[in-house]
Amino acid sequence: MDQSVAIQETLAEGESCSIAVECVSLLNDVRDSKLIGLVRQDKEHALFIYSHRRMAITADDVTLEQIIPISYDFSVVEVSSPDELAVVGADTRVRVTFLEEELELKLPFGSHTRLFLSEVNRAWSDVCQQYPKEEPKFDWLTKYRKVSKGARSLRKSIGAATVKMSQMKKSERAHAANSSGLKKEDESARGDALQSQEKVKGEVKDDLIRNSQPVLSNKAQMLGMPQFGLRDNLIKCELLKNEDAYTYIENYSFFLGTYNVNGQYPKESLSPWLASTTSPPDFYLIGFQELDLSKEAFLFNDTPKEPEWMLAVYKGLHPDAKYALVKLVRLVGIMLLFYVKAEHAPYISEVEAETVGTGVMGRMGNKGAVSIRFQFHNSDICVVNSHLAAHTEEFERRNQDFKDICRRIQFRQEDPTLPPLTILKHNVVLWLGDLNYRISDLEVDHVKDLIAKKDFETLHNYDQLKRQMDEEVVFVGFTEGEIDFQPTYKYDTGSDQWDTSEKCRVPAWCDRILWRGKSIKQLHYQSHMTLKTSDHKPVSSLLDIGIKVVNEESYKRTFEEIVRHIDRLENDCIPSVSLSEREFHFQDVKFMQHQARTVTVHNDGQVPCQFEFIQKLDEPAYCKPWLTAHPAKGFLAQGASVDIDLEVFVNRHTAPELNAGLQQLEDILVLHLERGKDYFISITGSYLPSCFGSSLSALCLLREPIQDMPLESIRKLSVKSNSPVIDSTDKPQEIPKEIWMMVDHLFRYAKKQEDLFQQPGLRSEFEEIRDCLDTGCLDTLPGSNHSVAEALLLFLDALPEPVIPFSFYQQCLDCCSDSIHCRQIISMLPQCHKNVFNYLTAFLQELLRHSAYNRLDVNVVAPIFAGLLLRSPDKQDINEKRKVKEFFQHFLVQTSSDRDIHEKSPE
Repeated sequence: MDQSVAIQETLAEGESCSIAVECVSLLNDVRDSKLIGLVRQDKEHALFIYSHRRMAITADDVTLEQIIPISYDFSVVEVSSPDELAVVGADTRVRVTFLEEELELKLPFGSHTRLFLSEVNRAWSDVCQQYPKEEPKFDWLTKYRKVSKGARSLRKSIGAATVKMSQMKKSERAHAANSSGLKKEDESARGDALQSQEKVKGEVKDDLIRNSQPVLSNKAQMLGMPQFGLRDNLIKCELLKNEDAYTYIENYSFFLGTYNVNGQYPKESLSPWLASTTSPPDFYLIGFQELDLSKEAFLFNDTPKEPEWMLAVYKGLHPDAKYALVKLVRLVGIMLLFYVKAEHAPYISEVEAETVGTGVMGRMGNKGAVSIRFQFHNSDICVVNSHLAAHTEEFERRNQDFKDICRRIQFRQEDPTLPPLTILKHNVVLWLGDLNYRISDLEVDHVKDLIAKKDFETLHNYDQLKRQMDEEVVFVGFTEGEIDFQPTYKYDTGSDQWDTSEKCRVPAWCDRILWRGKSIKQLHYQSHMTLKTSDHKPVSSLLDIGIKVVNEESYKRTFEEIVRHIDRLENDCIPSVSLSEREFHFQDVKFMQHQARTVTVHNDGQVPCQFEFIQKLDEPAYCKPWLTAHPAKGFLAQGASVDIDLEVFVNRHTAPELNAGLQQLEDILVLHLERGKDYFISITGSYLPSCFGSSLSALCLLREPIQDMPLESIRKLSVKSNSPVIDSTDKPQEIPKEIWMMVDHLFRYAKKQEDLFQQPGLRSEFEEIRDCLDTGCLDTLPGSNHSVAEALLLFLDALPEPVIPFSFYQQCLDCCSDSIHCRQIISMLPQCHKNVFNYLTAFLQELLRHSAYNRLDVNVVAPIFAGLLLRSPDKQDINEKRKVKEFFQHFLVQTSSDRDIHEKSPE
């Protein structure tokens, strides 16, 4: 559990706790549990030490006892005995000193302690680098003197630190600044840094200080540091293989709930839903969808309804137990709340949350998923709350959303040497939400007749999710309990009556709960008809899940056996592997179309090994940005193999240079074995140029489809398009023909299309549209209106220079409230950019004239297109997004000078 949250709540504005760790104080042989956090204010750092309850979740659970400023006279010295160092898995004992203050602590074994010590060491090094001429004052710490038990010495410490540091000689400062070399991989530099640190502090009389992140280039030392690096991970690997020897199964109850609230505020108690079980469950995992349907929530991911529903949930929990909120995560209107019985909280760790949007362009968060993963005792659990694509006919899009969520959600691990975890890598996966799968091939009256007869078994045979799972298209390996309740969608709000609107939606089981894993039994699966706030009914499932709990005696015995075995192996063996292939060629790579190949790495040595793809000299990453290897690092037991997926994907960031011929698909991967040799994998490929990721000026010069032109001709045109002088024989088109084809299609067929630019299209149809534009093979674009609309947005998003060039960005923000000045800026754009801008705004004005049919309005259109036409060269904050929207809104009002959309063509 991230207990830095509890510390953060005790801090003033502008101060942050970056990391915290539980520890035991050993002063005067008295063992006292503490919570220690690294707190930062501007460029200054201090350690805040708290006493705390058994589980520190909020500020009420902790009491500040002592503050230790991190300055030149601060040090952290490891004082573990040789016997303790010889035991892998032993806690780490450290002595923290500052002037006359001294504290001895025992930190728990593991990667989190390693990370904490690394951050503390970095903070000390930053002091040396950032204050070469002036000293940190620590004035911000004085406000805590009333609450800190160590306050009497705090002010004295701060004053003494300031005086002593001001007396330091410049040469000592230089030594201190050099100690930032603790982070360097070079071992000699690391040694010099330690010597400098010793000179400054004076108290350090031995070489027990060590960087908590070992020097990777020193392989011998890695094996000599049993608590860190390769040895630590080898032990984890062996412990995982032998898990059955030291764990037993204990059952816990998990209450899962999902509720699409249709943008409403809570109007009734949630107890009939959340407290529907006889006895209080151990866990609550509650998912909401459509928490807020406002444009503000959609565009800025901000909603006042979050605290309202949080309070409603808290009040609705089972009254016979005390619960603690572990985590909340929200993406627009998709929210997931995680509560646990207070007595179980100490056994929860490694809590992480991730979100992914699957709306238009695969990024917008009106559809997508939020997810929380955690470890309870010795079981890894992942919970997903998703809201998939709507409408009966869009089941393929829902399938695609599911696969995208599984692929794109990745959780970082506490151990930074380990690759991120995907959803399906967990022991238990719990999936809930508005999955939006409908009932197909039955008329609405027939469906209602089956419901009236409670013939849910027959009706379920027409359920899209059941059909897709039976065909193993989605949710492979997942289980859903028997459905013996009526469909949960769609009702007239405030009633139990089926939809009486003009659309008369067919009832459907949109709201579902599924699971994946062993030792799971469903105790109930039901809807809750008494709640009438929304046009959906909430659903709940109570699962009895077998959790792996550690037997401490068996664990200790297994652990010791593994350590002895690894000791013998390390003395005798050097790791080695064999590769199934070392050269890979990717043929005809296209924009935004994945290609993947697999290399199998087999451990043919006599010892488990750790592998990792490493950076080449003077390169920022281990591979080019269009290439990824998954997993990029990991472990192999003796005789084991791993399949590494080599994936090529050209996106808006990498396409421009490939289109212009400035880069090629060529790279060499270096696979490194700890304590072993390096292996080289050659990657080549041929890229098919695309209008996506090409500049407007270059496209205006193209007279034929881009893939019909030789690469050298494209390269020359790209160079010519950047020239201020264009040859009269190469008079450019007014707008790129590709933009004209997409806009003309939408003008002809989609003016009255509902949810245009809000509902995503199909990826397969986008690929057909892209190929059509790049090859000119068809006069009419294929695919649905939504797919063409999304292709237009992706095209604008991929432009290397946006329609309003980056150089005009700040001017546009500065005059966003003045319509006349906004139009003057557009008049100064390069000719092709100005033509495209005017063409697109005229098209959008035409769409808005049909808003009675397509349900578009300025508040929908302006933010979507403003963020594409007027892109920031850097990351935008919310204030900038609002200014960009305001700027573009001036152009969505028809003026007498605007031309009809259908009168312009690329010629």
